[in-house]
Amino acid sequence: MKHSLVFGGFWAFFILLNGSLVASYDWPLYDFTAYIECKAQPEEPLYQGGILKDEPPIMRPAIIGETATGFYTPAFLLKNLTLGNFYCFSTWIKIQGAKSALIRASLKTENRTYNCIGTVLAKNGCWSFLKGGFVLDSPSNLALLLFQNSDDKDIDITIDSSSLQPFTDQEWRFNQQFMINTQRKRAVTIHVSDQQGNRLQGAAITINQVSKDFPFGSAIAHTILGNLPYQNWFVERFNAAVFENELKWYATEPDQGKTNYTLADQMLEFVRAHQIIARGHNIFWEDPKYTPAWVRNLTGPDLQSAVNSRIQSLMSKYKEEFIHWDVSNEMLHFDFYEQRLGPDATLHFYETAHQSDPLATLFMNEFNVVEICSDVKSTVDTYIERIRELERGGMYMDGIGLESHFTVPNLPLMRAVIDKLATLRLPIWLTEVDISSSVGKELQGVYLEQVLREGFSHPSVNGIMLWTALHPKGCYEMCLTDENFKNLPAGDVVDKLLKEWESGEMKGVTDEHGSYSFYGFLGEYKVNVGYGDRAANSTFSLPRSDETKHFSIHL
Repeated sequence: MKHSLVFGGFWAFFILLNGSLVASYDWPLYDFTAYIECKAQPEEPLYQGGILKDEPPIMRPAIIGETATGFYTPAFLLKNLTLGNFYCFSTWIKIQGAKSALIRASLKTENRTYNCIGTVLAKNGCWSFLKGGFVLDSPSNLALLLFQNSDDKDIDITIDSSSLQPFTDQEWRFNQQFMINTQRKRAVTIHVSDQQGNRLQGAAITINQVSKDFPFGSAIAHTILGNLPYQNWFVERFNAAVFENELKWYATEPDQGKTNYTLADQMLEFVRAHQIIARGHNIFWEDPKYTPAWVRNLTGPDLQSAVNSRIQSLMSKYKEEFIHWDVSNEMLHFDFYEQRLGPDATLHFYETAHQSDPLATLFMNEFNVVEICSDVKSTVDTYIERIRELERGGMYMDGIGLESHFTVPNLPLMRAVIDKLATLRLPIWLTEVDISSSVGKELQGVYLEQVLREGFSHPSVNGIMLWTALHPKGCYEMCLTDENFKNLPAGDVVDKLLKEWESGEMKGVTDEHGSYSFYGFLGEYKVNVGYGDRAANSTFSLPRSDETKHFSIHL
């Protein structure tokens, strides 16, 4: 399967910035093309090869530990790599010597080894597509781009149609803004006339965006209950929420047969009262550490009865309340239930959840998919293969959840992973975004802005949730404010982007055609029109479309 959203290689074109048409540029446009099928022949290289055009790979001995094997692997010598550039890499890989293998691309410079800049689960006898990338933290005069089998098996690796395309920081931001302007905004023309249909020139128009189409929210905890400053702060910013822990099994049924949904009910009342959508997190968590102690002691029919009761209790109580459910959380890393109930346990969870709440979108939610590629349990192809495996069993799968717990983001890798996941044509959400506290509060703000811009600008991302529920002693990894709701650096970033990603108030007058045009972010709008002693108010929706939205008002 191929997913392609291509706006050219190097095109001179016009771009809309802040609703205005500005000068043309001759910059490389990012190519969102990705493939997940193993092909008889490789496709042409992206960007016509970029800086690898007409550069054949060298062959070097494969190394396991410190021992050279009898096999050779391809590599590229890269000269004069620039600090701060975003390098997007792709290649086609074919293997011999194994039925399948997880092939990892890595980069060695004079100062550092980047252990993983992309992976592909390659199959024997056909060509598989690897897409990734890197950003250097220091310039490099000579670097080596390598390919190796992640489990150190002796296999032959062949590559073809390789590409390495650099983007400067300015070019990367330009591409992000271009996608925001074309995917998150839309042209609108408002026509004003009198009751006889005569166009009215010079009518005064005021337009306000009253709600946003793109879901952008955060986790909340029971600490928000009765906390009016926290509630006001949250409602002023977010249109989506997820309960941090209050729906998890260990929270709702700490003792067998004694369910308590009081906190979740009260939190749901809060989001309902403010027209905030909520994700359901989660039905089951495969990590035994977060499974109720009494459940860990069950086996066989007793465990099966308990999980059936859990689904029935939770889903019947909250049917049609939550837009999503994370059904079997982190099942690439853990398999508590399948170990005990058999390989079809997860399939049963999804089937039962869908039957219980058929309108909810059912998600697979996982960490270390977009954050890094060195975790062999959760590479992009491992994620895709798990979804396909469950779909072959008849599972009703709706959504891709990417937790997005970052330390130092690798944006070209993040974008490449989402490109491959987008080939599945399922909704993609960043579900638990934060930055590790290990980098400090200032860098948390810097890196958070990078991740949020990358997520919002990617056309296949449908929503973003922060993992920033506030507690008296802080947050999981990253807080947006202190206990007095004074912004920390990450909070400043969120407020800046929320303002940047809304249309705000616009004022103008109709032209000689009785029309007023603008570019607005997708969402709901109200419009006020005045002409002499006449006035009218109305509202309109601005959903995603390539066509201009036309809206008429009569005075």
